[in-house]
Amino acid sequence: MVRITKVHTGVGDRGTTVHLNGETVSKGDERLEVVGCIDELNCLIGIVRMELNRMPETTLDGGPRTTVLAAQREFDKTLSHLQQELFDLGAECSTTPDSIPEGMQVLSAESCERLVNEMDEWLEEVEPLSSFILPSGNPIVANLHLARAVTRRCERRLATLKDNNEGDDSIRIISLTYLNRLSDWLFVLCRVITARFGEDEELWEPLGKRNQ
Repeated sequence: MVRITKVHTGVGDRGTTVHLNGETVSKGDERLEVVGCIDELNCLIGIVRMELNRMPETTLDGGPRTTVLAAQREFDKTLSHLQQELFDLGAECSTTPDSIPEGMQVLSAESCERLVNEMDEWLEEVEPLSSFILPSGNPIVANLHLARAVTRRCERRLATLKDNNEGDDSIRIISLTYLNRLSDWLFVLCRVITARFGEDEELWEPLGKRNQ
């Protein structure tokens, strides 16, 4: 169990920090950039949960908004679980696979499979797309789109770490797989929340059609 007694250690005052394996590195380190991106993503998921839980739960006449209440029950729990996994992923990416502390559990293929299964269930609720979707919508959906874009950045940073710096043994491929699945998962979640709230998706129109 992690026990934090003091936050302001002063260790990083000279632009360095310590990885999970005890190695001191610059705060410009590529691995640290991966961890920071994952932390940023986790914060965005927290904003999505905030927006979800502050939606009005009653109609103008005082009746319950059943769609909102159902979405809060289902998706807040789902997003909370996601935040836990992102902490797991960030901790893992702070070091190489061969330096992960003994007894520390890491994400498995089952986590990726769960994302796929949830996506498949949600896709049954939405119509097939005829164009790309503009990243917009209510505050929940708009922030989910932003989270999706940050997930792609996390994936790019992790791939860069593998390709340009430390090699194929520097990460577990399951970490890349998880981020790849997660970006799709967030996109589908945008769509299903939009559908459940009875709102419209704004589709991209090619330049030629916009000029007609």
